Amino acid sequence: MFSKTPSDSLTSKDSDFPSTEASVQALRRAGQKLSSLIAGDMTLEGNITGGGDLQIDGTIKGDVRVERVTVSESGQVEGGIFAEAVEVRGKVGGSISAKEVKLYDGCKMDGDITHERLSVESGASFQGKSMRLKPVVAAAQASASQGAGAATKPVETTTIVRKDPPSPFAPKENGGASTTTTKSPTAI
Repeated sequence: MFSKTPSDSLTSKDSDFPSTEASVQALRRAGQKLSSLIAGDMTLEGNITGGGDLQIDGTIKGDVRVERVTVSESGQVEGGIFAEAVEVRGKVGGSISAKEVKLYDGCKMDGDITHERLSVESGASFQGKSMRLKPVVAAAQASASQGAGAATKPVETTTIVRKDPPSPFAPKENGGASTTTTKSPTAI
């Protein structure tokens, strides 16, 4: 009654569809990057490392180290993010270290950001320090032009982020805006 014949089984040998591993290998040979998804109903506890892109629709409790991270509107990360590029539309409670960081309208970022480029849309919530790093190429050129033994020194900058309209009761020096002081390494 429930016998299995070779035509009933679905294996990569018997099917017109390639196996998942064969598909992955074909994409890698073609030079394409692989993307991964943490679905909205998933909660992962622990660190994630790897190459390629990661879209987070669910919750991660731990650090994320991949090439590119997108935290969707429903996504949440409770830990650090270390990547080349990070886009945040959901919530991040931890630090971000990336060349390019984009905070979109409606996101909530609670932690420090180390970046080369930072974009913050109106309506994004960011509580923490922003530390801008010079691009590696520009820093190397500056060091070479000043000699091999040139030292670097952090440069202090001030970023003013206005969350609400100025209050008549706020201190007069910055009109009620919150002030963040950041330091960036610069060749001496």
